[in-house]
Amino acid sequence: MQVKTDNKDYTIDASGKSLGRVSSDAAAALMGKRSPGFLRHIPAGVTVRITNAAKANISVKKLAGKIYTRYSGYPGGLKTERMEQVIAKKGYKEVFRRAVYGMLPGNKLRAGRMKHLIVTE
Repeated sequence: MQVKTDNKDYTIDASGKSLGRVSSDAAAALMGKRSPGFLRHIPAGVTVRITNAAKANISVKKLAGKIYTRYSGYPGGLKTERMEQVIAKKGYKEVFRRAVYGMLPGNKLRAGRMKHLIVTE
């Protein structure tokens, strides 16, 4: 995977690449694992840009089969949505955002790291 880097700024071109490969590279860069002074408890302060998200290689089987679920906490509050519905409603950048969100560790640093993710279609 070719990642262009400028001092604390990463650009990943998603055209022709799979969703998981691009998302895992973005998550690793957001965590700071690409910098030599990596400390897991300190935010890296890097910005990751994913370009050409609409040109990513997502199979038809994944579009129909991938299901996103969320639960409100109330009885009968389980909501499900297929990937194609998410793309129709919010676009490809929401799919990449959810994929990177799931790959980041679920601690207090996650929200701050997600603010440094920029996805363009």
